[in-house]
Amino acid sequence: MSECQHQWEMTNIQFGFVVFEKCFHCNELRTYFSVEDNPILGDKYREGDHFWSRAENAQSFRFDLKCTRCNHVEKFDDLMGLLHCTGCLPDCEVETLRKKYEAQKTWILVAFGFLPEAKTEPIPPHKLDMLTDYFNQRRDTSRSMIKIVSFNLIEDLSLCKGDFIHDVGMLSLEPPPGRKPLF
Repeated sequence: MSECQHQWEMTNIQFGFVVFEKCFHCNELRTYFSVEDNPILGDKYREGDHFWSRAENAQSFRFDLKCTRCNHVEKFDDLMGLLHCTGCLPDCEVETLRKKYEAQKTWILVAFGFLPEAKTEPIPPHKLDMLTDYFNQRRDTSRSMIKIVSFNLIEDLSLCKGDFIHDVGMLSLEPPPGRKPLF
């Protein structure tokens, strides 16, 4: 029996915000996904030795993938959102890949995991491949393709000016004006 040639569709879609919290005591950064209408920035609280403050939020969405042929559901609990690389850091590995693949009409998107866990347990390569397949199944790949890479390729996240994709139909390469860093 041959393996299914999966035809993916999004399922269990959740719209919300990626929330970044920072501890001023140890300088640790952590993230979570919130379905609140608008998480309040500056909200502060103590948790053990940590003094957390909401530093930033960005619209995003989460989802799982389901095969329309065999009904297999692949959970993406470790995916916080997808980031569009804006080419803001010339020596960033994502920017290097973006330039390399641009000549082949392949656009890079960054799969963003939850911090701090994703630093040591990044989204597995087979899941990145599934996401790449999903987006390319919906495109005329003779014109252009999508490649999903891990956010672990971004060395200094505090300098990154990438944009979280917050709409299932948003794959435009045209950035909005006035970019600012996440922090």
